[in-house]
Amino acid sequence: MKKKHLKSLNTIEKWLLKEKGDSEALKEGFAVIRSAIESLAETEVSRTEDSLPAPVEISDEPGTIAVYSDGGCRGNPGPGAFAYVIQEHNGEVLAEGVEYEAYTTNNKMELSGPLKGLHELLDVLPLKGKDPLLTKIKIITDSKYVVDGMKSWVKGWKARGWKKADNKAPENMDLWQALDSVRERFMEVEWMWVKGHAGHPQNEYCDRKANEVMDDRSSR
Repeated sequence: MKKKHLKSLNTIEKWLLKEKGDSEALKEGFAVIRSAIESLAETEVSRTEDSLPAPVEISDEPGTIAVYSDGGCRGNPGPGAFAYVIQEHNGEVLAEGVEYEAYTTNNKMELSGPLKGLHELLDVLPLKGKDPLLTKIKIITDSKYVVDGMKSWVKGWKARGWKKADNKAPENMDLWQALDSVRERFMEVEWMWVKGHAGHPQNEYCDRKANEVMDDRSSR
């Protein structure tokens, strides 16, 4: 954990120095914080840190699969990442993944997580003896942009030939169209919003995985 915190601190320091200029006061402040972190005893991280409980969102839906995702970027636009984790009713993790992009936006990453998760399921479900067209999927995300879009906006855009009310094309239309297309390959895809950074275990897990890969890439 100590190494992880030091890496995050280095990333923040580089960003602030870039934004504020080469400030000696800033360097001295970060040196104090770095010294405090380094003085802490290194502890082993329990492997259960990443263990996930069974999905509460499908607790009464044994046949439903839960797909959790989160994404973001630094700078917007800037370097970004998304992560997803897919679980069965009993908590078994069917698949998970994280991907990084050097230059992207928050909304693109939020859309890419569910898209990647659904495509992953098209490969995973047959291996589990399940037909996607007979399987209900529940997407759980902290992005109202994604949930509102898939539950409401897309229908109107399609009716207008993929145009918004102002007759302009929706932003990230390629991703919206890809999501709209892939959901037709399942019996049903339900979209559910959860509050971010509120202790939800799967949401926090995806957030952490996405930030870890951004920290790693930015330190290279």
